[in-house]
Amino acid sequence: MSGELDAYSAIVTRVAADLTQRVASLRVSYGRRGDGGGSAVVFTDDGFLLTNAHVVGPATAGQVAFADGTSMPFRVTGADPLSDLAIVRAAGPTPPPVTLGDADSLAVGQLVVAVGNPLGLAGTVTAGIVSALGRSLPTRDGAAARVVEDVIQTDAALNPGNSGGALATSDGSVVGVNTAVAGIGVGLAVPVNATTRRIMAALLNEGRVRRAYLGLVSVPAPLPRALAERYRQRSGLRIVEVAEGSPAQRAGLHAGDLVLTAGRQPVEDAQGIARLMFADAIGRPLPLTVLRGGALVDVIAEPVELPSRR
Repeated sequence: MSGELDAYSAIVTRVAADLTQRVASLRVSYGRRGDGGGSAVVFTDDGFLLTNAHVVGPATAGQVAFADGTSMPFRVTGADPLSDLAIVRAAGPTPPPVTLGDADSLAVGQLVVAVGNPLGLAGTVTAGIVSALGRSLPTRDGAAARVVEDVIQTDAALNPGNSGGALATSDGSVVGVNTAVAGIGVGLAVPVNATTRRIMAALLNEGRVRRAYLGLVSVPAPLPRALAERYRQRSGLRIVEVAEGSPAQRAGLHAGDLVLTAGRQPVEDAQGIARLMFADAIGRPLPLTVLRGGALVDVIAEPVELPSRR
């Protein structure tokens, strides 16, 4: 047997060696619901780790353990069930942080490595490819529901407890947080991108993510050819439901309206409005252009704050 690794194995081995020490195991108590946990990724040099909101659940504290055997308490800094992201802070020295990459630069077929610390089994490593991009992951927080955008689908196997672990590219950059097993041979990861970084900043600074609320349910729908050419976009969002008493209803939006722009920006997919619904949109006029009965109609909605349960 040759003493040299093939190129694929060399990449996976290098990434695994670099990240294993930086991916920790979390153990939490859910009270009457029992105990649980998962993995978490060190992303700052002062003890903050990134994980999934469903890993910490309702817990406010727990125990973190690293691959070298060190263990210490942690406290939950903030959790956001609607993005399935949470940040915790270890009560002691941690390994150096990972390098966060940009999932928006991923390509289907690209090699990725999943590193977790499931159930304290440090250094659980699997590898595969990005099998799809732009997948959606429904999330819920009480009555509020949201779809996590641009979820990464990979065929790298995810073992129990891998939630909260790192999904990395061949250079070791972490581009996703493993969040769910979707089926046999399929894993999902919340992307690390501009939206994620905005959520992380809010969790670090405020312990929660303040979101704006319009009160409508919509689905992507194709634009008529003339409008598609005029607006240079293929699709908009068809409103299928408007909540009673919501800002959308007060603005005069109706089921059947086809939203073309929001905030004077094109709306082409299910996240076209959702990505605008952060704290800076609360209480501020939001112009929307919709197609209604063959006519273009401009409306102004004023989002309100979505109540948080945490």
